[in-house]
Amino acid sequence: MANLGFIGLGIMGKPMTGHLLEAGHTVHVYDVVPGPVKELAAQGAVVCGSSREVARKADITIIMVPDTPDVEAVLFGKDGVAEGVRSGSIVVDMSSISPIATKEFARKLAEKGVEMLDAPVSGGQVGAEKATLSIMVGGKTEVFQQIKPYFELMGKNIVHLGGNGDGQTCKVANQIVVALTIEAVAEALVFAAKAGADPRKVREALLGGFAQSRILDLHGERMLARNFNPGFRIRLHQKDLNLALQSARSLGVSLPNTATAQELFNAIAARGGIDLDHSAMVQALEMLAEHQVSG
Repeated sequence: MANLGFIGLGIMGKPMTGHLLEAGHTVHVYDVVPGPVKELAAQGAVVCGSSREVARKADITIIMVPDTPDVEAVLFGKDGVAEGVRSGSIVVDMSSISPIATKEFARKLAEKGVEMLDAPVSGGQVGAEKATLSIMVGGKTEVFQQIKPYFELMGKNIVHLGGNGDGQTCKVANQIVVALTIEAVAEALVFAAKAGADPRKVREALLGGFAQSRILDLHGERMLARNFNPGFRIRLHQKDLNLALQSARSLGVSLPNTATAQELFNAIAARGGIDLDHSAMVQALEMLAEHQVSG
């Protein structure tokens, strides 16, 4: 059994850690929030007092935190991974962060004799709980092959894309597709509802045709049920679209519809909805239409 570490035990990290424990691995855990730590300790996790301690005790340290500055702090801040990590160990960042920063983090860890994979995920809380996440991996092939058995405990669609940063680039592309599909589903349901059709029946019909998608299925139902409890928070999707738009500027690429989706998220955030599920984007379109999909 492997000697693992897991830093970041939120709505994604906690169930992912649980799957590693269920497989019989030793998992050293740390989070600034005590609740998930206690829950995982009851399942057999070894509680640590800092990221440094996790890295010192584990051969493979997995990180799952919200944003680029958070990963940087976990890795290189006070009591961070870099202070405890041993040469020959591996760091796997499963957060969704900047591809450019990822390459720099990998370079700095390599100077310590430590390999790094970037392995952001898609599938949300449900995917984390059911171990059906899509995992997009950047880094050396031989390191990917070494870590793949642990990825298989947390996800189903696991793809090695290339070097460090390529996993994060793929995740940014994924988030563009997800945001634009949420917008399309929301726009279609608002249109149908205001035109007088039953949006539930419209969704049912669309699910049987070329317009069908998981987002129409799952998030379309959320929109109709007015269930915006977070599976994936708007604030996190805003972060990902910021990465897309910033990267696009540096590459000289135009992403007009991504910018529109971000503005719709901004409208919901401005009304206090930044921690709602990203399917709540429909509320911005409802405001523009002066009509609610369902009530």
